[in-house]
Amino acid sequence: MGIFKAIASIFSPAADLVDALHTSDAERLEAKAVLLQIQTQIISQTIEYEAKLLEAQSSIIVAEAQSASWLTRSWRPITMLTFVALIVLSFFFNIAIPSDLWFVIKLGLGGYVGGRSLEKTVPAVVAAMKQREDA
Repeated sequence: MGIFKAIASIFSPAADLVDALHTSDAERLEAKAVLLQIQTQIISQTIEYEAKLLEAQSSIIVAEAQSASWLTRSWRPITMLTFVALIVLSFFFNIAIPSDLWFVIKLGLGGYVGGRSLEKTVPAVVAAMKQREDA
């Protein structure tokens, strides 16, 4: 379950409770608006946290890439190329890759590709949400 679905699942029962209240439509709408505002603030803070986390992770990668040692600069690409070679070998020679190793490969490749994607998109999403709040 993603973090945004988890946040939505926390607020869903409260929204259902507001619908069940025996009050006027205006009061129910006002209560729902307050819940939605709180949910939006939590999601915004979560996105900001994720952006800071990605900044920290990318600064580590940049520091490694700018290191004077060739091993420090090269260990991530070497690891990813090793993973790709294992996948190719398992395909052509029908070699079974243990499930634990698949987990590490998925984590490494997914984190590498997904991290780069998030690194590019999260700042734009945070800026758009800030503009929305200011408007």
